[in-house]
Order: sequence, then C-alpha cells, then structure tokens
Amino acid sequence: MTITSPHNDHLKEIRRLARRRERALSGRFVAEGEDLLAAADAAGWPALERYVAAGSRLDGVEVEPDLLASVSQLGSGTRALGVYEQRWAPAPSGPLCVALHGIADPGNVGTILRSALAFGAASVALGPDCADPYGPKAVRGSMGALFAVPLARYVEVGELPGTVVALDAHAGESLADAMAAMTRAALAGREPAPSALTLLIGAERAGLPDDALAAADRVVRIPIRSESLNAAMAATVALYEVTRGAVATDHRMPTP
Repeated sequence: MTITSPHNDHLKEIRRLARRRERALSGRFVAEGEDLLAAADAAGWPALERYVAAGSRLDGVEVEPDLLASVSQLGSGTRALGVYEQRWAPAPSGPLCVALHGIADPGNVGTILRSALAFGAASVALGPDCADPYGPKAVRGSMGALFAVPLARYVEVGELPGTVVALDAHAGESLADAMAAMTRAALAGREPAPSALTLLIGAERAGLPDDALAAADRVVRIPIRSESLNAAMAATVALYEVTRGAVATDHRMPTP
C-alpha cells in the first residue's frame, strides 16, 4: 500500500520530529538517505519505521515521491528515511571521550561525531548549551557515525572520565607538549598513566567558561597563526594528536 495523502499520520509525525521539542518528548528522530539507513543497519540500530519513494524498489513503506520530498529536511528531497529511537549511554566513558560544551551548531556536533568515530573515541558527551545530536543537521553531518559512537550527557566537568584536557584558543601549553609530558611522567614513574582521557571542547567564539577550565586537569591549546579554529576542526586536530601513533580501533590510550 502506498501513502498518497499529505494528511497521513505517519507523515505528520515525521514533520513534528524536525522540531527539537518534539524529538525530546518522543525520544525519536529521523535519518534521511540510503547511506544513513545502511549505517544504522550495520550498527544493529533498527528503524521503527522506514519510508521510501514509490517506485524506488527500496525496502520500506512506499510514499508518493512528492509527498516524501515534502517531509524531507534535505533541499533535494530524499528517496528513503527512517524513524529511530534515540539512545543515550548512562554516563560518558573512556578510554577516550570527547566532551562538548556550548557547541550550538548542529553541523559541528555531527562532524565531531564523525571525527570521534574515525579516531576511536569510546564516547561523545554533550554538555550544557549543545545542539541536539539527533537533529536533522547533526544526523546528516555525522555521516552515520551517530549510530556507532555512544552518546552521553553531562552537566559538570567532574562527571567526565579520566584526565580532562580542556582545549583553549590561547591559554595553556601546546597539546603536543602536554601529551609528551604526560607520557614522560608515566614512564619515569612520577605519575600513573591515565586510564582514560577526555578532550573538552568549547564553542568557537565563546570558548570554554572559566569554571570548566578551572575544573579541567590540564588546559592546552593548538598553536595556530589565525585567531581560532572552527570547533569541529579543533576537535579533529586534537583527536589526531591524542591518538597519533596508535591504532584507533584498538581503543587504547596512545603513547605520543
């Protein structure tokens, strides 16, 4: 049976889920596009509902193409979309966690999820004033990483696992120097090697608030020639530096 009415209840729900409040109330979200749906399948994250353009020969409930395009959040429309249950881990986890504070751009959140997966992070933690990782732009920006990296929430820096390394645009030692110093201290027996490490990332303009910087174990910077890096770029560079020389899929703390 093909859905042919714009007043169909299922299509109405998909429209509602474009709004953050509705996603929060229902605990559901929408992913669009065949690649994202395939990523969800590969991660063992089944769709509650799956809709496809009539005549596309894809698996799902068929919808007239124009109607499916009318509920899509993509400018070009879509041939397939799925409705999924949100998943939240009970707490952030290591050995490598990426924590976000005040990152309001959903595209940045999605890109950071993609980088977190690429560099083997065990979790991504969303703190105060962050964009919804289950919003349309964040889901698209994650390129499917949303389905593979556990998400958690936190309020205070003290809830984050292991040694918390806060990224600041201007203050602190360089991240490379900090990682090298931690390794030397562990090898010399002066400090135990950290069992886990959290990278704490703030918004591009505002950065991290003073209380978050004060609560971190180390404050570091990425030496650059311009004023600042986009938050997603900064997170990606930091993840590379932290995992440099390690096999990311091992999920082990690296030795710089």
